[in-house]
Amino acid sequence: MRELKFLKSKEVKSLMKRINNQWGADFLELSQEYAFFQNKDKIYIVSRDIAKIPFEKLRINNAGMYIIEDKHEELRLSVEGSQLLGPKAKKNIIELTKDELVEWLQGNDLIKEGDNEGFVIIKHNKDFFGSGKFKENRLLNFLPKIRRLNEVNV
Repeated sequence: MRELKFLKSKEVKSLMKRINNQWGADFLELSQEYAFFQNKDKIYIVSRDIAKIPFEKLRINNAGMYIIEDKHEELRLSVEGSQLLGPKAKKNIIELTKDELVEWLQGNDLIKEGDNEGFVIIKHNKDFFGSGKFKENRLLNFLPKIRRLNEVNV
């Protein structure tokens, strides 16, 4: 495991505290059920059973599900991370209308009123679609190009 770094308990608790500060979501139970790895700025969540794998005999670039990026002291959720954390989040959630969601899924930034700050969770009805950065009444799109859609039927 050359690139992957297993996060220690103290690092995971710090991450969970930062998640709680940003989105008002308590995820300490995740730290007890899962292990966390970091590869550069990206953080992955995996089953604790990963400890049974003899990594010294393998060359592995990543493991688990990518859930969050920790870059420049800011946390940004992946699409899967927003789906995992979103249902428990209490703040910094942006609810999109159907028309706004179509624009979002096509990769466009949105003009949006609000008092949110930093990275927010994108939601439409009961579904979560990743995260964007809220700045000066503008919602900056961070949906990866590979996940953007040319045509959207909602």
